[in-house]
Amino acid sequence: MAADPAAWATVTVKVTPGSRKGPLVEVDPESGALTLIVRERAVDGKATAAAGELLAAHLGVRRGEVELVGGMTSRHKRFRVPAAAWAAVHADAVGPR
Repeated sequence: MAADPAAWATVTVKVTPGSRKGPLVEVDPESGALTLIVRERAVDGKATAAAGELLAAHLGVRRGEVELVGGMTSRHKRFRVPAAAWAAVHADAVGPR
């Protein structure tokens, strides 16, 4: 990851593991909050890995550009993502992070 902190945004998402309707990204129209719905169960980090892959696909970046920075065992996770990609997809949700 680049050293320039302005190049990155920290994004908090809710992960719903073990869903039949996943993979799917839901965006709350009022708050802009993301829910990542994945088929993988919350066992051995599989749902977390799937959530990272889904977030990368949603933002149009490589998986290596999405880094988990908090919430490994929680349904609420924090990922560090390229700020430009986040701004392009969620322009109205970008603010100071």
